Amino acid sequence: MGDWENIFKFVSQLTINTIEDLGFQKPTPVQDACVPLLMSYKDVAAEAVTGSGKTLAFLVPVFELLSKSDMVWKRNEVGALIISPTRELAQQIYSVAEIFLKHFPNLSASIFTGGKSTKNANVKGEIFGNIVIGTPGRLEALFEQKFEGVELARCVKSLEILVLDEADRLLDMGFEASINTILSYIPKQRRTGLFSATQTDEVEKLIRAGLRNPVRVTIKEKSSRQAVSDEMLDIQRTPASLKNYFMIVKAEHKLDQLVYFIKSHKKQKILVFLSTCAGIYCIHGKMKNRKKVIERFRMQGGGVLVCTDVMARGIDIPNINWVIQYDPPTSATAFPQEQEFVDFIRVNQRVPLHPMEPLPTSNTCIQEVQTMAINDRAVFEKGMRAFVSFVQSYAKHENYMIFQMKNLDFGSLATGFGLIKFPKMPETKGKDISNFCEVAISVKDIQYIDKSLEKKRQEQLKSESSRRNNVDMKRKRHQKTESWSGKKDQKDRKRKRREVKEKKRLQPVVERDNGEDLLSLDEDIRMIKKLKKKKISKEQFDAEFSLDCDELSS
Repeated sequence: MGDWENIFKFVSQLTINTIEDLGFQKPTPVQDACVPLLMSYKDVAAEAVTGSGKTLAFLVPVFELLSKSDMVWKRNEVGALIISPTRELAQQIYSVAEIFLKHFPNLSASIFTGGKSTKNANVKGEIFGNIVIGTPGRLEALFEQKFEGVELARCVKSLEILVLDEADRLLDMGFEASINTILSYIPKQRRTGLFSATQTDEVEKLIRAGLRNPVRVTIKEKSSRQAVSDEMLDIQRTPASLKNYFMIVKAEHKLDQLVYFIKSHKKQKILVFLSTCAGIYCIHGKMKNRKKVIERFRMQGGGVLVCTDVMARGIDIPNINWVIQYDPPTSATAFPQEQEFVDFIRVNQRVPLHPMEPLPTSNTCIQEVQTMAINDRAVFEKGMRAFVSFVQSYAKHENYMIFQMKNLDFGSLATGFGLIKFPKMPETKGKDISNFCEVAISVKDIQYIDKSLEKKRQEQLKSESSRRNNVDMKRKRHQKTESWSGKKDQKDRKRKRREVKEKKRLQPVVERDNGEDLLSLDEDIRMIKKLKKKKISKEQFDAEFSLDCDELSS
């Protein structure tokens, strides 16, 4: 199929105006290959690079299959389920689906991404649309519990097609359990389309578990021999029109290079990726207003959007001039930073990379950041959190053979973050930080510029000081009482020991004297009894007693 009119002949109700609304003029290879396969009721596992047009590759068949079905789709009857890794990508898919819905008034769509559902405005009162788009966690929750009195598990009994968009990303983000739960609720007699940028072992497992005899579609970009080494295949995983660069700089100069680069491209659109949300203010997974920020960035002619890898895949923002991977990427499938990782990406991921020389900067950004940290506690705390978060992310990197903690220069790294004090954390215990120069200032003296925050901090300091004083006073009283009580107990113990010792000393003498007296008395009584019974004579009795008297007198 050579053009859009041929590929869209499957969609009888779709006009050429809709194609123009979508902003496309001809089908891409992944669309050309996948649309006919899904339309002929085959399962498809497609691998294509980001930006290859996968969204239309599954939305066209979704609308055609549902519109041509013998079923009359009722309220809350789900015919298509599309699972996306992030709310931004789900919202983007829903936006494209809305253009199709203008030409299919008998169909409806809804989106579920963790908050309240967004329903097709043309279908008042819908809970679940005929096409449901959502993120795995939200959809799993809807399957396992009632939602406004309607169970999603009952609504998918007539499901025609399941789409797993950016499947490798779904698994990288830890949604495997949620996907398995969703698969357990939906009918096995269905069409399934799985789309991903890479075919990992985890994706292969998902293909075997969720697809039946799928047709595999692999769309690769061809590159010139000059972009790759002679040992490499003449195929790359990124679009041929995309040129990738890398720059090798010292840790303490990274920030200066970034700022200078941005200043040098003021009128262009730039995306900057950091490893964790602690290092940024703009776009990351904990934000609730990400959609508004992205839409605002889309509308602007130039600007900088700083984000984490929540924006790393599938989001369509037109006219992006530069994408900068500032920190080492969390996945080997993203863009590189360390020199060894550049070689790994070039060979293993088949991404051609070109060196870029460091820019002539004045290296003053670090001093400016340190001055800001001294004058504002918010900046000081932000820098400390960013450094700690970066080190922890680095320690857990999947490519630990390249990103090794023992090779990190923690002193230079802390300097590069504009820190004025080195934070205490387990990962840096015993590490050499001789390259780091702390600023001679007491941390307690650093105040917030925000008066309300500083007032709150001062109150907390007073409360903490008061609590500490109370604890110290209680400890002193306890020690004093314990000391007096201890001395008293010691005296009592000594007295008791003396009494016991004295008793033991006197006891043998008393027992010996009493014993002899008792023996003498018994003998006298025995002699008296003998005299009364006439067993002895009076002369014998007197002789016995006279002997005792003589002994006593002597």
